[in-house]
Amino acid sequence: MTKNSLSPNSSTWTGLVAVDDTALAVTDTGGSGMAVVYLNGQFATQGYWRKVIADLGPGLRHITFDERARGKSRTSADYTFETFVRDVDAVLAARGVSRALVVGWSYGAFVAAHWAARNPGRAVGVVLVDGAQPFDWLDDAMEARIRKLFKRLSPITTLLRPTGLTPRMPAKQQAECNIELGRISRQAELGPVMDSITVPGRYVLASGSSLGSHGDEQERIRAGVDAVVARNANLRISAKVASNHDRILRKDFRAVADAVRDVASSEA
Repeated sequence: MTKNSLSPNSSTWTGLVAVDDTALAVTDTGGSGMAVVYLNGQFATQGYWRKVIADLGPGLRHITFDERARGKSRTSADYTFETFVRDVDAVLAARGVSRALVVGWSYGAFVAAHWAARNPGRAVGVVLVDGAQPFDWLDDAMEARIRKLFKRLSPITTLLRPTGLTPRMPAKQQAECNIELGRISRQAELGPVMDSITVPGRYVLASGSSLGSHGDEQERIRAGVDAVVARNANLRISAKVASNHDRILRKDFRAVADAVRDVASSEA
């Protein structure tokens, strides 16, 4: 840890956790309740969870952090998926947490699923918010489309970079992260991971599209969850809400919070 502080009249800790060649900005509300760690969307920040955490209240210990080069975290030479899974371990170790309920949205849902599958003794359960759906959506045409999208967005993301609203990495690197996710999402890759989860898990699914998607692409991807929950009795669909992928944490935060409560109750 390189820097930390306690909020006035609160047990909340904020600071930087040193990991490899970077440092991650972490917030930990502290307390004696069950630890819940929240994993962000691919280019999002920990602030996206504000409404979910407020709805759940102080009975739980809420831990959020910005991924590498996102928000207030520092840049790195390594932005691969595996590093993000390892970063969950680093944050929990730094905060002295041995077991946690993991909640992930979008990209973070994939990280959460992998972490829960690999750590059955440490995961209380997992909540997957519109992510971790096995589906073969990446092909050569999609790869080219992703590269084109991020190249087109580059002037905007570069301009917003100092604000922390967009990641501090070049457009080419952002595209590579998205393409890697496409490979991780494939049925042959993600299916066995989902089948191996032995702790309680809940999906909260959005509706409609997301940034960069066309037509019914997202709905076809979500449809793959039916087969996942049919194969693994530990996993269930908690809710399918009206908001889209990008707005689900703002518009349907209560459905996400309810799924967290459901999983947490299994520990009682």
